[in-house]
Amino acid sequence: MRHMSEQPARWTQASVHPDMWLDPDDDPRDRKGPGPDGELATLREYLTDYRLTLRMKCEGLDPEQLARRSVPPSTMSLLGLVRHLAEVERDWRNWITDGDPLPKLYGRRDADFDEAVPDQAVVDAAYADLEREQAATDAALAAFPDPGERVGEDRMAIRELLVHRVEEYARHCGHADLLRECIDGRVGQ
Repeated sequence: MRHMSEQPARWTQASVHPDMWLDPDDDPRDRKGPGPDGELATLREYLTDYRLTLRMKCEGLDPEQLARRSVPPSTMSLLGLVRHLAEVERDWRNWITDGDPLPKLYGRRDADFDEAVPDQAVVDAAYADLEREQAATDAALAAFPDPGERVGEDRMAIRELLVHRVEEYARHCGHADLLRECIDGRVGQ
């Protein structure tokens, strides 16, 4: 276990605002100009940006760094977050169906974090799982253009599900900020 004095020095690629992840002109999330029109388009854009933020937090790290539980006693790691969000995407599809639920992606509870080990095959599989599950959930939700429509056994509004997705990614991007800074000192934005 590291002592506080062994924490990496903070760093950033930004030169305009040194407390930012990168310069605003280099940020792929900054689309310049007015935001999207409409509730669904706005929610989808926020979700897209948080998904991209998570990927940015993981960029440039090797499997050991991605699997490192850098904020003890938490079992979280960046790789665990990628796996967790793939699992959560799958679970959200269960909320919009009246049928049998899809099985857990990684099996037992907490396997998304517990089995996030420093192996390139595990990393590659986690990213493939996340992309596949995101696409499947996006496709399932695209069938419901009315954000007020209620679906699934719990009669949840599509709006509520979309807001919850944004919240889940936003919360975990905050975790990713701390995890990444403890790994190599790179600051969040």
